[in-house]
Formats: sequence, structure tokens, C-alpha cells
Amino acid sequence: MTTRLPHRTISLVDQRAGAIPTRPAQPGSLPVPPARGAASQKGPLVDTFGRPLRDLRISVTDRCNFRCSYCMPKEVFDKDYAYLPQSALLSFEEITRIARQFVAHGVQKIRLTGGEPLLRKNLEVLIAQLADLRTPEGRPLDITLTTNGSLLARKAQALKDAGLRRVTVSLDGLDDTIFKRMNDVDFPVSDVLAGIEAAQAAGLGPIKVNMVVKRGTNDHEIVPMARHFQGSGVVLRFIEYMDVGATNGWRMDEVLPSGELIARLEAALPLVALEASAPGETAQRWGYADPSGKYDPQRGEVGVISSVSQAFCGECNRARLSTEGQLYLCLFASQGYDLRSVVRSAGGDAELAGAIRRIWQGRSDRYSLLRASLPPEAQSSGARRVEMSYIGG
Repeated sequence: MTTRLPHRTISLVDQRAGAIPTRPAQPGSLPVPPARGAASQKGPLVDTFGRPLRDLRISVTDRCNFRCSYCMPKEVFDKDYAYLPQSALLSFEEITRIARQFVAHGVQKIRLTGGEPLLRKNLEVLIAQLADLRTPEGRPLDITLTTNGSLLARKAQALKDAGLRRVTVSLDGLDDTIFKRMNDVDFPVSDVLAGIEAAQAAGLGPIKVNMVVKRGTNDHEIVPMARHFQGSGVVLRFIEYMDVGATNGWRMDEVLPSGELIARLEAALPLVALEASAPGETAQRWGYADPSGKYDPQRGEVGVISSVSQAFCGECNRARLSTEGQLYLCLFASQGYDLRSVVRSAGGDAELAGAIRRIWQGRSDRYSLLRASLPPEAQSSGARRVEMSYIGG
């Protein structure tokens, strides 16, 4: 018997005000749960709260060419930062082998992340391997990729040709000064917009653009971003600044709750609430309204991901695989399960399939639901959570 988790609006309490970025410790590993008795190695899975496994996010590199303060601040990820050695990374064949077992267990969508995934050499080879996988019903997978857009203009067509279906581009503003300040490497917004245009021309769509909103930094860009992408076929999504990892100096007073964000948008661009497009979708959808107040599909839609102010743990169906083979069951986890050692052992696919099944069936993660009940010192003591740059967003 499983217990369903509720949706909950979270009381916003600043638990890490004044945090100073520090060099992150290497994430720890959890042992894979041992096998107990005979069990089927394939078929759909549910965790202890009845949540199915549908989405696998795979980090293909821990490197990035941006130094966004909310993800890889320059004062931590500097020229002396020790990235993972090549020998530690999963090979494309190992990634595909793991993905094949996840698909057998019910995964329907795979998202490639980083770091910046387009920095991984010959990524098109991996995409082609993943695109060849099929669900037990014989359907192709939804293969997607999240990128900062810096290399997208030159790679979009090759990605499409390899089998990539869609891309999500991170873009935190249209004002060049603000955007350069946030990426902290003086990268111009025009090059990211050119990448989005190239992705559209290649047929990598529908394209989504993710904007992380920090109050007092780029929140004045909300309406200009909405106006720019309205009617373009691009879906803009606003993401609350999250308390992920330990290096970004997260402060609650820099979080702009999605409710306030939508109110700002509605004052300029009338919106209509839309239903979720898929089970477990993290974004709340809002469509642009026509003069009569009805949703106009030609004008498009926006979404808000309320990672701080509202918990969506109850429908979370995602697992995250790090570039060195650690499996994380929550974006806010501090430890992962070492699948690399299973893949590189002599146990074969049956052992790998059983490990995935036991890990997911034992899953009880619900960090966002529990956040409000954590004592203030919980953010500054004990195990540090994994960095976003290590497992992707």
C-alpha cells in the first residue's frame, strides 16, 4: 500500500540568509540496497508514496562555460577548481546501458543536462544511441536537452539529425548588461537568441526558455521577456531562485514567489490558467488571453516553477544520474547511489535492473514538503546538498 503526498503551499522562511559560498565537498555515495528474494526485474515502478518513474535526467559533464551566481559562482568554480577526471565519467555506452534499464522500468523521457552538456565532446553520438531505445510498448523516447545556448547556433542541426527532439534554453534576461552580470563571463544575450533561432529552424521544438528570477537582480525583466517570446512559439518558464547546493549564497529575500510574479504579468498581459500537459509536470501553465478573455493558442503560454513557495513533491517522477554514475532521487539530495560500480562490475544487466528497481521502490524523498519544518540550523550543519552543476536542474 502506498501513501499519496499532498500538494502544499510553503511558508517562506529564510533558512540560509547570509550564507557565504564555499568550495563544495564531493558528494557522498549510498550503497545500493541488497536484493531480498526473487523479484521481477522489469516493469513500471512506484516508490513508497506511489510515485512512478517516468523521467531520467542525465548529466553528461560537470563543466560549464558560464559562471552564474545561482549555480556555479566564480569565487568557487575558479581556475583552480578540480573537475572530475575523464576516467571517472560514464562513457556513452555506459550511459546508454543504464538508460536502457530505466526505460524498461517505465522511463519515457530522457533529458541531457550538465554543467553545460554541449561541452561534452561528440554528444551527438550519445543522442543517437539514446534515440534508438524504445519503451516496452515500442514507442520512441522523448529525448531533450537543457543548455545555456552558447553553442546552440552551431550545433542545433547536428543535434536534430542525431535524434534530439527538443531543447530548453536557460536565459535570465534580455538586457545585455543584466545578462552578462548573471552569467559572469561577459557572454552576450544576442548569441543565445541566435541559438534559439537556430534551434527553431532545425525543428527542435517546442522550445522552452527557462528564466531563473532573483528579486532585485533581474525581476524587472519578467514582462520584457514575456513580451519578447509571446507569439513566437517559444514557451517561457519562470523559475523561483532555489536553495540548491551550498555555493550559491541562497537568501529567501531574493526569492520572488510565483504568485507575485504572475500578478505582475497579469497587470501587463492578461492570462488564463491552463491544465497540466502531463502527469508530474513541474510548471504551472498560463496562456495569454485574447480581448474576450479566452486563451489564444497563437499567443502562446508561460509557466512558473514554484520550487520554493509551493511543493510539488507529490507528483515527482524524476531520477537524476550524475556524470560519474551517481543516481540521485531528489534535486536537494546530499548523497546518491553508486550505479557506476554496478555497471562496471561483472553482474550484467540483470544486476543493474534489480539495483534500479530496489532504489526507486525504497524512495521517500520529499524535501520541498519538509522544508518549512526544518530548523534554521539545518541548512548550515550536516551533509551538504549536491550542487546543481553536478546533476543538472
